[in-house]
Amino acid sequence: MVAWGAERHPQRRAIGGDRPMTFRQWDAYTNQLARALTALGVRRSDRVALHMANGTALAGCYLAVQKLGAVAVPLSTRFAAADVEHCLRDCAPVLVVTDAGTSHGCDRARDALRDPPARIAVGGPDDTESDGVTLASVAAGQPDGRLPVTVAGHDLSVLLYTSGTTGRPKGVPRTHAAEHAATVAHVLQSGLRAEDVTLGVMPLFHTMGLRSLLASLLVGGTWVPQRRFDADESTELVAREGVTTLYLVPTVFWSLLGTGRLPELTSLRRLGYAGAPMTPDLAGRLVAAVRPETFVNHYGSTEIFTFTVEPDAAARPGSAGRAGLFSRVRIVADDPEAGPDDVVGPGEPGQVIASMDSPEAFSGYWRRPEADRAAIRRGWYHTGDLAVRDERGDLWYQGRVDDMIITGGENVYPAEIEAALCAVPAVSDTVVVGLPDERWGQSVTAFVVVRPGLDPAQAVREVQRFVRTASGLPSLKRPKRVIAVERLPRSAVGKILRRRLTDGDFTPLADTTGRGTTEHTEGTR
Repeated sequence: MVAWGAERHPQRRAIGGDRPMTFRQWDAYTNQLARALTALGVRRSDRVALHMANGTALAGCYLAVQKLGAVAVPLSTRFAAADVEHCLRDCAPVLVVTDAGTSHGCDRARDALRDPPARIAVGGPDDTESDGVTLASVAAGQPDGRLPVTVAGHDLSVLLYTSGTTGRPKGVPRTHAAEHAATVAHVLQSGLRAEDVTLGVMPLFHTMGLRSLLASLLVGGTWVPQRRFDADESTELVAREGVTTLYLVPTVFWSLLGTGRLPELTSLRRLGYAGAPMTPDLAGRLVAAVRPETFVNHYGSTEIFTFTVEPDAAARPGSAGRAGLFSRVRIVADDPEAGPDDVVGPGEPGQVIASMDSPEAFSGYWRRPEADRAAIRRGWYHTGDLAVRDERGDLWYQGRVDDMIITGGENVYPAEIEAALCAVPAVSDTVVVGLPDERWGQSVTAFVVVRPGLDPAQAVREVQRFVRTASGLPSLKRPKRVIAVERLPRSAVGKILRRRLTDGDFTPLADTTGRGTTEHTEGTR
C-alpha cells in the first residue's frame, strides 16, 4: 500500500503536522527505518514491540516492521509496568522501540525478565533522548529502495493487546489480509476519498487508530498525527491542516464540543465513531455544530473489525445499523450454551455473535486457548455484547453481558437509562451500574459528572427530579441512588471502566444516600 501510493501520487501530501511528507518521502522514510531495524537484528516473523506515543515516528516504525515481514506489537502508553512486563513475556519480541516518555517504565518491565529484549529509543526530531544511539541515527545512514521481502496475506501483520480491563491483556494477532480487508471495508463504509484529511489522534495501539492511518494511506489521503489528545490542540490542528475526517470515541467528541469551536471548523465533512455508544443528545449536538455530509456509527472489535455499521447516525442516533460489507451478525439467546441458530426475535435482548468467516476476522488469541474456547464456538465469535434488533432489522447496542443489572430478579440494561440521563442539563457524563443491595440484589445506581460551575448536590437533586417526573423510565429502571463524581474512570481509548465503580473505587462529591459531601435526600422509588 505504501509503495503503490508513492507510485500513484508521489507528490501528494501523505503526512501532515510539524513533519509533513509526500507519499514518496513517506515511502523512503519507512524504507530507511526498515533497514535500520534489519541492522538491529530484526528478521521476518520477529515481533517488534513499539512502546511510544502517537506520532510520525510510531507510524513510521509500524509500517517499517510491515515491510520486513515482521510483526508490530504496539503497546498502550497507559499500561502499568506489570502489564508491559506481561506483554513482553507473552510475545517475546526481539526488540522494543521506546521514546522519552516510555523508556524508563519499559526498562523496569524488561528488568523483570530473565532474557529481556533489546531496546532502542526513537530519538531524533520527534523525541530526543540523551543516552545512547537512537533509531533515527541508525536510519539516517540507510539507503532508500524497496526491500527484497515478499509478504503473504496469511503472514501476521500486527499483534494488538486488549486493554486488560477484566484481567491480563490478551494478544489479538491479525494478518496482512485481515488488516487490508478491514481497511477496504472502512474506506467504503465511511465514504472516504483521496482528498480527505484525517486527524490521527486515536492511538495506534488501538484498532481505530490503525484503521485511520491505513485508510488514509489506501485512498491517498493525508494523516495528521497528534501525540496525545488535547481538545484545544485538536481544534487548532483541524483548522490549520484542513482536517475533513474525524473517527473518534464519543468521549473525545464531548471534549471537542466543550471547546465551543466546532462550528468554526468548516473543513470538517465526515464524522465517525466507535468504541462506545453515543447518546442521542451528543449526536444531535454534533450534527448541529458540524452539519456533516456523513455521520457513521461503526460497531466492531479488535478481533473482527466490523460487526455492523449505521451509515446515517444523524437520522438514527443510537442505532448500530446492520452487518458490514464483509460481516454476518446474529443476536442469539443470552445463554452460555446458545448457538448461531438460537436467534431471538425483534425487540428481544440477546448476545451479539459474528461469523469468523469474515475476511476481517482474526483466527484466535495469541497463546490463549482458554480464551478461544470461551469466545469462539461453532465458527462464530461471541462478543459478550447485548443488543436488540428492531422491526427494520437495525441493531441497537444495550451494553456488555457483564454490565447487565439484575435488580429484584429482573434484567435491566444500562444503555437506555444512560441515554435518558444525558438529557439532564446539569449532567456532562454518566454511567449506570448495579451496586450490591441487600433488598434488591443489585441497586440501579447512576454516576454523574456535573457540568463545570454547578453545585454537585443540586445537580444530584435535579437528576432525581428528572428521573421521577420526566425520564419516562419505568420504576424498575429508575436509579435508586445518584452519585456525583469528578470524572468517570476510562481506558486509554475512552471506554468506561465500570468495574472500578462496582468495586467501590470512587470518591463521591454528592450522594443521595448521604455518604459523602451531601445531606441525605430521599432515594428514588
